[in-house]
Amino acid sequence: MRRIVTLALLLAVGPVAVAAQAPGHEGDRLSWLAGCWRASSPRRTLHEWWMPPVGGTLLGMSRAVRGDSVMSWEFVRIEPVNGRLSYVARPSGQREAVFPATLVNDTVAVFADPAHDFPQRIIYRRRPDSLFARIEGTVQGEERYVEFPFARAACPM
Repeated sequence: MRRIVTLALLLAVGPVAVAAQAPGHEGDRLSWLAGCWRASSPRRTLHEWWMPPVGGTLLGMSRAVRGDSVMSWEFVRIEPVNGRLSYVARPSGQREAVFPATLVNDTVAVFADPAHDFPQRIIYRRRPDSLFARIEGTVQGEERYVEFPFARAACPM
C-alpha cells in the first residue's frame, strides 16, 4: 500500500516539476510590470494593476478616477497573438485593440499598431523604483503623446 501511495505522489508531483523546468515565454520577461501602480495629476488619478505572468501571459486592468467617480477603465492582456507577443486592450466603451510587440527586454516594452487611431504606440519603461508609461501616435497629422509616471502603490483588497 505504501508503494502505491508513493507512486501516486511521484506521478502527481512529476508533471509540476517538468512544467517548472519548461523553457520561459517572452511575456515572462515582463514580470517587472507585476504589481500595483498609481499616477496622479490635478485632473485624475490612474491606478494600474498587473498580475504576474503565467505561461507568458500577463493580465492587467486600470481605471482613471476623479474624486469618487470612475472616468474610464481598461482590461488588458499581454499574450501571444498569432505567434507574436501583443498588448490586447479592451478600453471602456471601445472595441478590443491588438498592438504587437516591437521591443521587449528586461527594462522596456514597446507595442505598436500604426493603423490604429490613437494611440499607435504603447511604451512601458522600468525604472529603479517606479514605472514610466507613455502612449503616442499621430492625431490629424500631429504627433501627440500622454505620459504616465507611475509609482508603486499598495494593492487594493
